[in-house]
Amino acid sequence: MKRIVMLCVLTCACASAPQERDTARSLDGGWQRVVTPFSVLDEDGREYAHPFLGGLSVPRPQFIDIDGDGDLDLFVQERSNDLMFFENIGTPQAARYVWQSDKYRAIDIGEWYRLIDMDGDGDYDMIAEEPYSYIRFFRNTGSPTAPRFEIAADTLRDTEGRPIFADRQNIANAADIDCNGLMDLFLGRVDGTITRYEETRQLDGDVPRFRFVTDRFEGIEIVAAFGGTMRHGANSMYFADVDDDGDLDLFWGDFFEAGVLFIENHGTCPNPNLRGEPVPLRRADGETILTSGYNVPVLTDIDADGDLDLFIGIIGGAFNPNTTASDNFHYYERTSAGFELRTTRFLNGIDVGSESTLALADIDGDGDLDLLVGNKIDLTASQRARLYLFRNIGTSREPRFQLADTLDLAASYHYAPVLADLNGNGRLDMLLGTWNDGVLWYTNEGTPQQPHWVQDTTRTIRLTRGSNTTPALVDIDGDGDLDLFVGEASGTINFYRNVGSPTDPRFELVSDEYEGIDVGRRSHPAFVDLNGSGVYDMVIGRDEGGGVVYRNEGTRTEPRFVLDESILLPLPPLGSPIFADINGDGRTELLSGNLSGGVFYFQR
Repeated sequence: MKRIVMLCVLTCACASAPQERDTARSLDGGWQRVVTPFSVLDEDGREYAHPFLGGLSVPRPQFIDIDGDGDLDLFVQERSNDLMFFENIGTPQAARYVWQSDKYRAIDIGEWYRLIDMDGDGDYDMIAEEPYSYIRFFRNTGSPTAPRFEIAADTLRDTEGRPIFADRQNIANAADIDCNGLMDLFLGRVDGTITRYEETRQLDGDVPRFRFVTDRFEGIEIVAAFGGTMRHGANSMYFADVDDDGDLDLFWGDFFEAGVLFIENHGTCPNPNLRGEPVPLRRADGETILTSGYNVPVLTDIDADGDLDLFIGIIGGAFNPNTTASDNFHYYERTSAGFELRTTRFLNGIDVGSESTLALADIDGDGDLDLLVGNKIDLTASQRARLYLFRNIGTSREPRFQLADTLDLAASYHYAPVLADLNGNGRLDMLLGTWNDGVLWYTNEGTPQQPHWVQDTTRTIRLTRGSNTTPALVDIDGDGDLDLFVGEASGTINFYRNVGSPTDPRFELVSDEYEGIDVGRRSHPAFVDLNGSGVYDMVIGRDEGGGVVYRNEGTRTEPRFVLDESILLPLPPLGSPIFADINGDGRTELLSGNLSGGVFYFQR
């Protein structure tokens, strides 16, 4: 039997704070991130609302009116320390979200956050993780329409002055569960129980201390049968009065739960009673809401019709996260029949699942650049990765992409494509990086307008060691043919010189630790002349994020790469950078794949 276990939640609220209009925010090296530089369409011709958002794999949402204009804005955490902010430029009845920032107010939030009025002054404060596993408190010293967040405490403390510990893989929350005017703090534990603290009048400076109440709030202990054993894990919860009876009910997401659990409050606001059996949340048609696990539920009245709608950030847990790697931000509208699914991709953009890699080239021979996006694993079949072809249906000066086709080539994972005419016949061939099969060689046996890539197994390039190959082609020694650089899992760079010719390349290994370069893990090299010096510099994406820049202080024929510590390009984790003039304005743009499976777009 499933025992009841609760974690913290925040009631749906409407307060405020000011908007951030940094859609093209200045970034390291002068690069500016843009989410909607031009139109991108899906396979059915529908326009993505947020084409270059970068994809979502672990969305943790919260809706509040941060700018006091009467509608609900949206915050989403996708990466550690970063809090994305989307301003609602629509109306309370018809929300329309526009990305404004990847790092709201430059606040470091660790692994989780909650915006909530902790001090009862009518504006939103914030609690967030203080690494590792403590609770940082940011007080809003501004107003409901112009928030300003300042650190009030590195960690909240109990009445004995001890720091309150919160498991970092669980999302803490706070709510006045017993309607006594004092905030209750709820901390989910990895054993499926909930620890409750209650605010006191005792102060630590000007920050309230919290009285420990219990480690087993309402006897809740949520575990699930998995693989023949009872399991529990990372969790998230949300408190909301979904049945309009004046008390807070509990919604629970857990790593090993294939949906959201609902625990009804059978008591009253002053005397809550959440000791009933948790039940799976159901759709309006009576079917259980099923996901891949670790669901982050949020209830809010998104359409201002007087009832609470349901949003679920699906992080992917024990139940095959690949099935929800791109369809993982669900919106259920509350109707008279119940929760009706409206979309599985509430913030819709290019998203191929996870670990996206990119190639730009004129794939159909019409004079403009098309986009090829590879991923880690096919979303519909688990035996291989897949390539997604976005054709440029616009022009070389006014690009407009549409998803036109998908390709599965080798029975391998972690596709990383690079395109070039390797044999001088006017058709684009492909080198394809893979997880553990080296760099595969594909000859184009089609036409310049309609490529048909066929593997040449005799020309596979295998590393001396390592996996996760990420190839890049560039004439690094100025002899008129393309040389090959390959990143890999260890973070080093492999260099293969072309000792053949422009029409018959032959790549010969020079070094598997080129110039001693090591960026940590999962190196992904790209080449571009960053400063107009006439020689190629090297930019390397990596597992931890940030694009490492190596300046070429050599010549066109004898390169010499030196780390430039003054620049760290704003690439996301597992960045896979490529550079091109995508809109024909004479300036280079930077695009990058990333861990979350989408595409980032930067301009200078």
